[in-house]
Amino acid sequence: MAVILDGKALAGEVKAKVRAEVEELGLDPGLAVVIVGDNPASRIYVDSKKKDCADCGIRSEEFALPADAGEEQLLAIIAELNARPDVNGILVQMPLPKGYDEKKVIDAISPEKDVDAFHLINVGRIMVGDYAFLPCTPAGVMALLDHYGIDPAGKHCVVVGRSDIVGKPQAMMLLHKHATVTICHSRTPDLGAITRQADILVAAVGKVGLITADMVKTGAVVVDVAMNRDENGKLCGDVDFATVEPVASYITPVPGGVGPMTRAMLMCNTLEAAKHATIH
Repeated sequence: MAVILDGKALAGEVKAKVRAEVEELGLDPGLAVVIVGDNPASRIYVDSKKKDCADCGIRSEEFALPADAGEEQLLAIIAELNARPDVNGILVQMPLPKGYDEKKVIDAISPEKDVDAFHLINVGRIMVGDYAFLPCTPAGVMALLDHYGIDPAGKHCVVVGRSDIVGKPQAMMLLHKHATVTICHSRTPDLGAITRQADILVAAVGKVGLITADMVKTGAVVVDVAMNRDENGKLCGDVDFATVEPVASYITPVPGGVGPMTRAMLMCNTLEAAKHATIH
């Protein structure tokens, strides 16, 4: 039976530490969240982030635009938030409705306030290992591994997924920790032949049941980043948990694994931005 990597419990500890540091330093961090349109999943995420901010002693401010507001209006709000000294972090909830250029929107956010770490400058800094912020999901994965004493050094880590938000930065972070890293994706032939070599397997594709027991080495650490819904509408990841859990040594549940850690890391990034702003 695998040890469950409990992201929900660890996220609670992380948020408590953020709150303690906010109070100790006498800071008043502010996070601005911009949501465009009425995507139900986006609304749930934004409301969850507001609750996290309240838990951590961080001010949250929401800017809600209708789906047809237009890119110029969104960029104008970002420019206004960039200029406000009481706003330390800016988060534009993705995905944006059709007709918006997500790359242009992300690049409009000041790198110092880009608490998602999606800006090209922050992405480049992650590549060279000299960063202020890390993307929240892969940072949450690293925090989970660290908490459970799982050291990637010398391990073969396989990341399934090559997105700019998770797959690529995840691979870089594991590399910085001296792992040997293989990146796979939807066009990788015989995926199982590679995933079976993994000491640490990170699945981040968004395909229900992609990783089955026969694709996992006995005793591997399995981290499921995906958040999907199965045919019954139940939340699940990329990993077939029921069959993989007896094979793995450690495994994340979905929900309750990486998801809560993603949001906790956003709180850490907002605190870091506020600390950085007081120094400069």
